[in-house]
Amino acid sequence: MTDTTTTADRTSPLAGETAATATVPDAGGTPWEDLVVSALLGTDRRTPPAGILAPGRDAPVALLDAAALHTVRRRAGLLPARAAERPEPAPRDTRPPLPEPARQRLVQLLADRAAPAGAGGRRGTAPDLTELLPQWLATAGAYGYRAPASVLPALLDAARARTDLRPGALTFAGPRGLWLARLNPEWKFALRGAPGGSALTDVHDKEAVGALWQEGLFVERVTLLAAVRAAGPEAALELLASTWPTERAEDRLMFLDSLRTGLSGVDEAFLEQALSDRSRNVRSTAAELLSALPQSALAGRMAARAVTCVSLDRTGDGPAIAVEAPHECDTDMQRDGVVATPPAGRGERSWWLGQLVEAAPLGVWPERLGGRAPEEIVTLPVRDGWQDELHAAWCRAAVRQRDAHWSRVLLGPPSASPATGPGTSSFAERAKLLATLEGGERAEWVAAFIAAHGLSEAFQLLGVCAVPWADPLGRAVVDALDIARDAGSYPWSFSGVMGLAERCLNPSEASRLELLTATPDETEAASPGAGGYWSEAFQRLVSTLRLRATMQAELAPPARRGVTPPSAGGRSC
Repeated sequence: MTDTTTTADRTSPLAGETAATATVPDAGGTPWEDLVVSALLGTDRRTPPAGILAPGRDAPVALLDAAALHTVRRRAGLLPARAAERPEPAPRDTRPPLPEPARQRLVQLLADRAAPAGAGGRRGTAPDLTELLPQWLATAGAYGYRAPASVLPALLDAARARTDLRPGALTFAGPRGLWLARLNPEWKFALRGAPGGSALTDVHDKEAVGALWQEGLFVERVTLLAAVRAAGPEAALELLASTWPTERAEDRLMFLDSLRTGLSGVDEAFLEQALSDRSRNVRSTAAELLSALPQSALAGRMAARAVTCVSLDRTGDGPAIAVEAPHECDTDMQRDGVVATPPAGRGERSWWLGQLVEAAPLGVWPERLGGRAPEEIVTLPVRDGWQDELHAAWCRAAVRQRDAHWSRVLLGPPSASPATGPGTSSFAERAKLLATLEGGERAEWVAAFIAAHGLSEAFQLLGVCAVPWADPLGRAVVDALDIARDAGSYPWSFSGVMGLAERCLNPSEASRLELLTATPDETEAASPGAGGYWSEAFQRLVSTLRLRATMQAELAPPARRGVTPPSAGGRSC
């Protein structure tokens, strides 16, 4: 039998009717859009085009048959798309591959990053793998491993979701991660994020450096600038100056911020020019960097202004400091980075004074205040209620100029109350002062502070201590947690410190902490069930420390098994 069913009949929703009942008029001249409109509005409200109607046929049936015919014609006439150009091959990454156990661990950490919290908000006794990923990335980066190609998508997804992972993730991903990020708009953050991997070209090849600087992505240019600067600061400044006028304001700001590393007198001339930049943020950053150079011309100008505001007053019962804050903020002060308009709640004169003292070299004050050492200066009374403002400005100056001596003096002894100490009572500012001290001294100071004041006041201070915590600091934290447990309070008040301990305690402390995992006997004064919660918290701490030890062993090259990771002393929590 000859099949007389048309193509339209086989495609139509009415397939199965005979050819005689499914005959469709020629609808080739009817636009597809007209059919869509009739279908959306309904044939009762919008009559189908006359070209598709046949005598004796219902309008809905005729519309569907015409749509089937049009669909076949549209498909038959579809032109193949032009093939896209293949992407360039991924660049080589010459760093050594991960050991296989470490690769498997990374896959586990990345898979667990979005795991739901435990029931009822309780964390249980299992380690929190999401909190260990930054430390794993830092250690892998310190050993100089390259990321396996198979994990790059998951690694970039993790970095997209968590900004704190980006520096370590992009460093570990290296040039191949950057290459892959160009192919997915969701990973475009990597093209403007922290530089990852080593320099993309030989810094001594001027032609290649110039080409990459002119044509490279922003992250590539930041990486290149850092590499060239490490080889020679003059060459880096020359490279930066070659395109400075044409750079976007936000790019100029980030390039300028990169000069913090290795800042020296060589940078002064360039930074002086940046004081006239059209961007206020760029001008402010340039002024801040210049004031961190005590011998710079800007530091001298700010010192000349500051000493006119602060002097020694011998008219009272004893020597004291007299303060006369500025009465105006002229254009020269503003060019040197003084912001004229204070934030809400601040007076103009105190705002201007703080900026002048903050930017003045700390070395001017002993001579200005009667040849006294910093230890004596901070104990002098300050007239007319200016002490808090003056001391806070000195604290900011010590941080900016990385002056450990002044920082030590302004911190005072760790046993002293922060409210009555010589510097500032702000724990955020005190943490910045601590960061200027050498790592061992910093840990000893915080350990003594915890012994005197407990853990509740020390959370921000712990965050600036190097990882793993030095033995005195680790013992002080554990002893304070043990005291809190014996007091019968719930561990929730110390959850932040406990989380830091999981990431920052030396893994070798796990055996000593084993005794604390037992559930203590509850006293009458103890909170109901507190002992069980503490037992759970210490079990999690022990298991996390042991997992960290395992992770370090997995990452260590065979020749370095059992050796502390190379960057462990320089990281902070």
